Amino acid sequence: MNLFKKGMHLFLFVLSLTVCVHAEAKYDDFITKQLVYTDKLNSKDITTQEIQAILQEQKISYSEALEEIMRNKQKYIDNKNVYYNEMFALKRIIKINTHAGHKYAVLRDEVQLKSYEILASQHAMMSEILVALNDSINEDFSKKLHDILTNYRVKNTKVLKKDYKKYLKSEAISSSLKTAKENIKELYKIIDINTDVLNYLERYENRLYKLNKYTDYHLISTVIMIKNSRFSNTVDPFLDNFGLDVVKLLFILILILIIYIIRLILYAILEKSIKRIESMHVYAKDVLDVTKRPIEFLVLIINIHMVIYVYNDFDSVENVTKAFNMSYGFIFTIFVYKIINVIAVIKLANLDRKNTQVKNDVINVGIKILNFIILILGLLIILHFAGANLTAVLSGLGIGGFAVALAAKDYLANFFGTLTILFSDVFSQGDWIEIEGKEGVVVEIGTRVTTLRTFDNALIAIPNAILANKDVKNWNKRSLGRRIKMNLGVKYDSSSSDIKNAVDQIRTMLDKHPHIATENTEYTYHAKSNSKLVSKADAQGIKKTLLVYLDEFSDSSINILVYCFSKSVEWERWLQTKEDVMHQIMEIFEKNNLEFAFPSMSIYNETTK
Repeated sequence: MNLFKKGMHLFLFVLSLTVCVHAEAKYDDFITKQLVYTDKLNSKDITTQEIQAILQEQKISYSEALEEIMRNKQKYIDNKNVYYNEMFALKRIIKINTHAGHKYAVLRDEVQLKSYEILASQHAMMSEILVALNDSINEDFSKKLHDILTNYRVKNTKVLKKDYKKYLKSEAISSSLKTAKENIKELYKIIDINTDVLNYLERYENRLYKLNKYTDYHLISTVIMIKNSRFSNTVDPFLDNFGLDVVKLLFILILILIIYIIRLILYAILEKSIKRIESMHVYAKDVLDVTKRPIEFLVLIINIHMVIYVYNDFDSVENVTKAFNMSYGFIFTIFVYKIINVIAVIKLANLDRKNTQVKNDVINVGIKILNFIILILGLLIILHFAGANLTAVLSGLGIGGFAVALAAKDYLANFFGTLTILFSDVFSQGDWIEIEGKEGVVVEIGTRVTTLRTFDNALIAIPNAILANKDVKNWNKRSLGRRIKMNLGVKYDSSSSDIKNAVDQIRTMLDKHPHIATENTEYTYHAKSNSKLVSKADAQGIKKTLLVYLDEFSDSSINILVYCFSKSVEWERWLQTKEDVMHQIMEIFEKNNLEFAFPSMSIYNETTK
């Protein structure tokens, strides 16, 4: 028996020695630091300034620890045996001391075991969080993190059922008890540290998610180096007010630069590819010209999308992503629309030069039908990206379309009237129009009515079905030329030569007038080409007619017709031009001894003999 007891004591000594070797560095550097901070904060003589300084150091240590974990994320996940050897040795010692009846030795090791269990559980929790990060988007991760932390808190509650604080009041003299008291104090410090860790993870959930993204992109070391730089520490507090930091700004700028370079490369490849296709050689320049703007717009949208993605910590928001996908569908539709139309323009120009017997209206309607098909397909693409069930939409159009048409006949009439107005381009918002005695500026073209603001500041609402089927006079559909028409009455006692000189001088004056449109007036058309076989001048509202002629012998005057157009179509400038023309005409009349006639009656008294 004595030999057995000696063997047991030797075994206990070896195990204790093993634990003591590990006790020299009981915990990892992070926990050791936090224990030191806790001791300092619990000091009786500490000042408020010292507390703030320690808390700041503590916050930095948390950030550094998190960054270190993210640097070695997979290694951290794979290390599942944290404190395993220490806990195994303590469990064996506790078992032996229990049989030996060493009460305080059991207490000492049991408390130490609890500390290791909490820290081992904390490590397992962190590993679980890192795994959840790999498989989640931000919103899902937020819920998973909350569940993990909740489960961990419940688990810790079960570990800490026993209250050890009562042993701190014991006055028994024992080296084991003395060590046990130290371990108990340390245990409660670790509990506090563990609580702080949980709170930190909860509070800095977005930072954790963001660092994980940097890890996935193998940028974590670079990002940490930038964030820890003096420049970042100076600028980040200011940028933080806007949800930004130096790293985000750098990523945004780099992404914009990369996308711009890719755009240049892709456009160069597209240009070469189109020019190499023999059937597209004729259209190459025009296709590239019309597609340049959509490509630039696409690059802009991609840039905005990427900026939002980076700004949102590399996380996609479902509704935002959906909106951008719809934008891409829209741009694709415009891209195809422009290519088809520019080819149609060239084809029409060739047909026009060949003087073919193809009816213009048929060609124009054909282009409209083709454009309508493109727009419908584009709309279906946009609806698909919006999440609509296209099968249900298409079947619903067939089954419910007839019933809806009957129930909402008037509304549909107005709606199709709206489409007619928009596609025909008869008038637009802001145009000055006149219809059946109603005159005003178009405020809005709605889905049911178009509203006009009259010149006496009243508001008129006209159903679109009526507008689409009535004569509409649009005063804004003119780019160059607002008519000036006068009938100048000259007295009958004027000489023929004076009248002829006046007519010639008025014609010359108008032809040289800087604000009167003539055939020599240069004008740049809005569009390079038009897909419709119509007069460009008539389509864009350009009038340069200038007529000055002796017109008629009226009852009380010889009339001179003055018919011309001012260059400006604005009312005030037109009035100014008209006034100037009138002044100059009066001067010409004066120089030629002509007088304006006015309605008069001459009475001749005949006397009979």
